[in-house]
Amino acid sequence: MRLIGLVVLLVSLVTAPLAAEAQQRPSVARVAFLEGGNLESSLWQATRDGLRELGYVEGQNLIIEYRSANGQFDQVPELLAELIRLHVDVIVTIGDPVVFAAKQATGTIPIVMAGSGDPVGRGFVASLARPGGNITGMSLLAVALTGKWLELAKEVVPRSSRVAILANSGNPTHRLFWAEAQASAQPIGLTVYNAEVRGPGDFERAFASIAQERAGAVVVLADPMLGSHRLRLAELSAKHRLASISPFREAAESGGLISYGPSLRANFRRAATYVDRILKGGKPADLPVEQPTTFELVINLKTARALGLTIPQSVLIRANQVIE
Repeated sequence: MRLIGLVVLLVSLVTAPLAAEAQQRPSVARVAFLEGGNLESSLWQATRDGLRELGYVEGQNLIIEYRSANGQFDQVPELLAELIRLHVDVIVTIGDPVVFAAKQATGTIPIVMAGSGDPVGRGFVASLARPGGNITGMSLLAVALTGKWLELAKEVVPRSSRVAILANSGNPTHRLFWAEAQASAQPIGLTVYNAEVRGPGDFERAFASIAQERAGAVVVLADPMLGSHRLRLAELSAKHRLASISPFREAAESGGLISYGPSLRANFRRAATYVDRILKGGKPADLPVEQPTTFELVINLKTARALGLTIPQSVLIRANQVIE
């Protein structure tokens, strides 16, 4: 009997870790992709590609629950409630308003940020090195780039000393951007003007106000709502003869003058690695938030010509891409 008991004990010691691992690795992972605006499909495809390279096959060991508020951000809490009812294993999302909503909705389901303007400043994580909760992923370093956007505005529109900051009044992170803009503007001889909007219905008014303030350029801040209307914002910038500067290449590809910031595609692809580590038992609290190391400068020369601007050679030579 003692021998049998010893065998049972040994078997249990061997199989217990395997059972725990089986619980940590669901046979079919259910991963949510949640966005508030209308992102390029290629961005989510980058996450899908990353997951496929890590061995996940949709319909076999992976189910993706894609949800979009399509710019109706008041619908985000309802979408999150639906995802929670589906018992998703991980939620991948981007943009501080949506990350905040996800944080409010659940303290247990892991949340992977494909990008956040200031995850520490917004209280999403305790620190980049040790997030400490159920949220991890990538920082966009967007707030820290505010001074760079103003420098670009001064270089491409040297005749103007006024730059407008187009912000979403419903995005608390934009208060951090505004503080950074004020601190960065004066040393380089610029005055900044805060142009806030609540939604697309405010765009016309905001741009008329910017023109009245005689700003020569407008910095469009990183925001899901503003990003989902980048084509309209490019059109309004052209109408009012404003040099528009945005964080992401998608804005320049849509007709904006300049974009400078991290690659969203790279972030979305990197999100797959976080999902994989979490599905294998990693805790978001212990997975450091990564900061971007590569930044893209994209210049739309077609837009520059339409605005009657000559982009300095010193700026052109730094560009990663020039759109003719």
